[in-house]
Amino acid sequence: MKKAELRFTGSGGQGVILATIILAEAAYEDKKQVAQCQSYGPEARGGLCKAECIIDESPIAYTKVGQPTLLLSLTQASLNKYVNDVQEDAIILADASIEVPEEVKAAHKVYSLPILSSAIEVIGNPMSANIISVGAVNEILQLTTQESLEAAVLNHIPKGTEELNLKALHLGAELARG
Repeated sequence: MKKAELRFTGSGGQGVILATIILAEAAYEDKKQVAQCQSYGPEARGGLCKAECIIDESPIAYTKVGQPTLLLSLTQASLNKYVNDVQEDAIILADASIEVPEEVKAAHKVYSLPILSSAIEVIGNPMSANIISVGAVNEILQLTTQESLEAAVLNHIPKGTEELNLKALHLGAELARG
């Protein structure tokens, strides 16, 4: 596995921070090196939000994501703000509601998946979009084992929502497979 530098973006309240925490924990359980951090504006819920995670087989010398190898965007504003900071060969994973510029499509591998609508229409809970995203990212990059990923999800969700969240995780992987 080569080093993965992930940047998840959206608006506060969409769970992008929790999504990177779950991926970092699952990778750590698989004996990988991880670093995770987040930032959000003063308005928090509803404002722009960014969370980052580095996963590597080797020790991580610098824990800040410079140019991500993968950018997840759940809002148009977050894609617009962060898309120009990615590596040349980066993967862009955007919700299907987001308009990805043609020059971005030409320069990167772009996945446009119905994350937000699937959370509502298939899972029945808009708060599951972050877990769908985790499943999709892991399917695309193969960062962790399914066992570690499921355990990390179960460690961070409210009791009584286990079945719903595992369904969301598997749906994300299915969406990424196409």
